[in-house]
Amino acid sequence: MILSEECLRHLLDTSFPQIRATADCAVVLEGSIAEGFGNSSSDIDFLLISDSDADLPTMPSLLFVDGRRVEIRTRSVRQVAEQFSALRAAVEHHPGAAAEDLLNRCQRLLRSVPLRGPELVAKVKDMMSFDDFQIMAGAWWAHAARQSIRYSLALRRLGQEREAAAWTEAGLVQAVKSWLAGRGEAYLEPKWLPQQLARVGEHPLSTRYRTLASWDACGLDSADYVTAGARLAAELGVTGAAPESGRITLARADEVTTWQTGDRVHVVRGRQDVFVLGDRAARAWRSLVFGRTLERTLATADASDAPQAGPLIAQFLRFGLVRAAWGDEGPIVPRMPLAAPTGAITPPPSTARPVVGVGGATVHGADAVALVPVPARRFSAAAMTLVWSNVQVENAREDLVGALDREQWGVAQLSARRMLRFALRGLLSAHAVQPLPPDSEVVSRLSLLPAGPDLDGIRTRAAHLDTLTIASAAQGSATLTALDDFVLHVRRATGADGFPSSFTSADAWRRTLDIGYDWLRLGAHLHADLPIDEASDLLSSGGAQPHAVSA
Repeated sequence: MILSEECLRHLLDTSFPQIRATADCAVVLEGSIAEGFGNSSSDIDFLLISDSDADLPTMPSLLFVDGRRVEIRTRSVRQVAEQFSALRAAVEHHPGAAAEDLLNRCQRLLRSVPLRGPELVAKVKDMMSFDDFQIMAGAWWAHAARQSIRYSLALRRLGQEREAAAWTEAGLVQAVKSWLAGRGEAYLEPKWLPQQLARVGEHPLSTRYRTLASWDACGLDSADYVTAGARLAAELGVTGAAPESGRITLARADEVTTWQTGDRVHVVRGRQDVFVLGDRAARAWRSLVFGRTLERTLATADASDAPQAGPLIAQFLRFGLVRAAWGDEGPIVPRMPLAAPTGAITPPPSTARPVVGVGGATVHGADAVALVPVPARRFSAAAMTLVWSNVQVENAREDLVGALDREQWGVAQLSARRMLRFALRGLLSAHAVQPLPPDSEVVSRLSLLPAGPDLDGIRTRAAHLDTLTIASAAQGSATLTALDDFVLHVRRATGADGFPSSFTSADAWRRTLDIGYDWLRLGAHLHADLPIDEASDLLSSGGAQPHAVSA
């Protein structure tokens, strides 16, 4: 070790008065220094073991003694026994099922150096043989390597060369760690890998690993590097990741559903996140058939107006919208042990505005796979309210026209104000303001929307229209014209300029129901609040009018 036993005992004796500990605790040094690694920056890691069944804190205390950083952890004998038992149970379930911290804690104890209470230390170490632990650690690292190499092969097939190489590098680290575990080098932290290889001594596989440890330094292109890495991993004992074609398929991801409104495709992940796809991304998405090999998937995309779809499918994969699988062995789940957790990435929210239109979320770019910037339930509720607000605009306009025809100026003025406020409810909904403010506040709550020439103009016109009065045919006609122009402006700003005049014909009403039904299905799936109770009847009828006779 880089520190003498005398130095370690001094550090322990100096630390003890600063902590609460029972006098009969055994003490071990664990970690990199106990392994014979470490340097001047390494922590001094002491573990105190109490011969009891107490629930001792698992969080370490951090002290600073004689210029060294000292970490002190505590465990009771019962807690140690439970650690070893949990590790055995996890490994029996699956070689890769053990939690990293659990594996790490067990390894550090088994390879620790006793400083006090050697009899008690021997007692807890006898709970698991180091030979058994080496086998578990080797299988755990091999599982991680297998998944990483498989993932790199999938990324290479999708044209993601740099990422494929990066995952090959990770897989090789994991493969050589598995190989080393079988030779007594089971310390988990990868940063000491060079020292572990040095202790094993010269070996052809060690030499080959050093050659391929870095893609940038090895001189191979990405495709050859991935192949070479997969073959070396196999020689290091990692089975089931041969670089042959036809093994990798696309699989359905759990809790991912597709919802199309008009021509816009939305993908909902975990009932929480909504991704909106640009036109080309949508074509690639619609071309996917789960269970097909990547080769066949890409060929199908090429033939279905979505050529060169590899990068888009890779994006679906990163965001957890699809999964890659290795034949019938299940999904490929790569991970970087002892690093940040890996899994589905959540990108920054889209900045496209408005958030939603009648035909779907706003998206910029044909290749976009954009995260809608509000939760899924709020998004669907806003979209349903947007559609219903436009229906109400049409209803209020019809009332306004009828009142003007009968010279009912008071009714006309109330109808005009309703038409204005329903249009503004739609505008606020398009910007995902949900729930909406009361109708009496919608004009003033336009201040919630971002500044900009278009919205600033709408705010100014809305404030003016809100003050108009109708006491004559001339005023009524002028107000109707102004409101029609204003509604058209708002609808253009919210992607609703093609909204049908709902109450002018059976066809227009049918198109209104179709638009509403698309959004109601998504809202019902997400358990969002419906804009009106009667909307549930449209759902139960499959989008048809509940009393209509079937054709």
